[in-house]
Amino acid sequence: QLQTEMHELGIVFYIIKDVKQVAEENHVGHVNSVVMDIGEVSTVVPHLLTDCWRWAADKENLLRGCELKVNTIPAVTHCDDCKKEYETVKYGKTCPFCNSQNTWLLRGNEVEIKELRADG
Repeated sequence: QLQTEMHELGIVFYIIKDVKQVAEENHVGHVNSVVMDIGEVSTVVPHLLTDCWRWAADKENLLRGCELKVNTIPAVTHCDDCKKEYETVKYGKTCPFCNSQNTWLLRGNEVEIKELRADG
């Protein structure tokens, strides 16, 4: 589990770096919340990410008390043979409509900052 938490902590440091850059460019003194889109088949575990966030964010004046909100993005796979989309987690690489494995992940692997909310 320690290795997993280290992964999330590394991601938190990247988020903090990006947030600090955006805040500086926009002359923001304090960020109240950060909203992330996390794909359900990404390598990120949301509750570990928020735990690491709380620890790291409170060390920064800009982010002290800042809330990290996570939107889970469902994983969807596209089949090139029948052109249909389906739930990745439920069916994996094999299309449930035509049994093809000529498929690819359409969405659900995101780890992105969606929104920042700051003091007026």
